[in-house]
Amino acid sequence: MSINLDIRLKRADKIYHENENVVGVIVISSNSDFKHEGITLTMEGIVNLQVSSKNVGIIEAFYNSVKPIQLINLPCDVTGPGKLPSGVTEIPFEIPLKPKANKVLYETYHGVYVNISYGLRCDIKRSFLSKDLQKCQQFLIQYRPGCNPSREISVKNSRSPVHFELNPTMLTSTAPGAPDFLLKGELNTVCCNITKPFIGKLMLVHCAIAVRSIELQLVRVETCGCAEGYAREATEIQNIQIGDGDVPRNIPIPIYMIFPRLFTCPTLITNNFKIEFEVNIVVVFENDHLITNNFPIILVRE
Repeated sequence: MSINLDIRLKRADKIYHENENVVGVIVISSNSDFKHEGITLTMEGIVNLQVSSKNVGIIEAFYNSVKPIQLINLPCDVTGPGKLPSGVTEIPFEIPLKPKANKVLYETYHGVYVNISYGLRCDIKRSFLSKDLQKCQQFLIQYRPGCNPSREISVKNSRSPVHFELNPTMLTSTAPGAPDFLLKGELNTVCCNITKPFIGKLMLVHCAIAVRSIELQLVRVETCGCAEGYAREATEIQNIQIGDGDVPRNIPIPIYMIFPRLFTCPTLITNNFKIEFEVNIVVVFENDHLITNNFPIILVRE
């Protein structure tokens, strides 16, 4: 006997907002009739937290206390025990998208140490002589434009352009190999709409040696914390080369970067974890020495 189970959502992009209804159908296809002990559909939303291995042992109590945060857990009985005919059976469903008491639905986010995911799980129970069937279907949650569930973040940050300048005297360390140079630039803003590109420009005014590359690096900074302590980790999301080779002097180089879906989300600060973002402008010289200018940014959905 061959039985196939599937969950099909009405929305092709699978994007939903809080308080909407998730609508779809459960599709069961079989080449013969079969009995079952009940069909259930469960909506789940969870935040998985993980501490990097270098923090384990240093704050072991904290490591052991990092537990998943359940945002949604809504089981629904689709049908009781019965029998399904051969062929294709479609069972429509509609489930309201609401969080558990005292919880907030955060945007879907796939990180290294923080992962926020939502999904539907359909279970078909069968007799002890037959194997139970299960199918999972993920969907995405986005904030409505202007929504900011993280109260600690003010979106009233300055939207004016940010001008910057970098030279050897401004470096935190004067390691051997740093040449005489002057880099100037401008970012349109550090409070960025996640649906729009990150834009700016920079210009290498002068440099004593040749340049190998100029790169734009997007970094996520994930913090997992509780009463016992916290662990903060920065990891690279993407790296874009905006200047290849010994770039001409005194010519503006455009900065243009799209924020990748799922790997970024609006900046989030909660009692248990934080998701923040930074942008690094990296200049690599021909002697392999590199300098970095770091800009913390705030992402919002507008």
